[in-house]
Amino acid sequence: MSNIQPPIDDRYFEDYPVGETFEYAPITVAEADVLRFAREFDPQKKHADPQSARDGPFGGLIASGWHTVAMVMRVLVDNYFSAVADIASPGVDELRWPNPVRPGDRLRVRATVLDARISKSKPDRGIVTSLVKAVNQRGEPVLTFKGISLVLRRL
Repeated sequence: MSNIQPPIDDRYFEDYPVGETFEYAPITVAEADVLRFAREFDPQKKHADPQSARDGPFGGLIASGWHTVAMVMRVLVDNYFSAVADIASPGVDELRWPNPVRPGDRLRVRATVLDARISKSKPDRGIVTSLVKAVNQRGEPVLTFKGISLVLRRL
């Protein structure tokens, strides 16, 4: 589904052109995964207790926002980030969960390269800023953030 070239095991800073958008095959949110994640990491009733969630303000179970981030991260690691040149991420900006994620939702992940610049202090690498967005099957955004990655240059 992605048009990024080359593959992740040969991808470097130069392979993230500003303005390019990459989209990946949908992932399906399973109720068992929502419950498992919530019970271990975010045990609020709206995420971890189906009966309480039905009676709550969302009218049913919703995934933790942190679970949504984790699912999207898996897609990015498997498809977008370089397996050979990705150094680290100093963080993300503007993390938002504008709509809830529910069991059965099918999420599409898109990454758009907003900025790519060579590091002034370490010219063997660059800084790539990407807008990451996940949308459900109705096209509603469920997660957005700007991710920052340090990526080695192809020298």
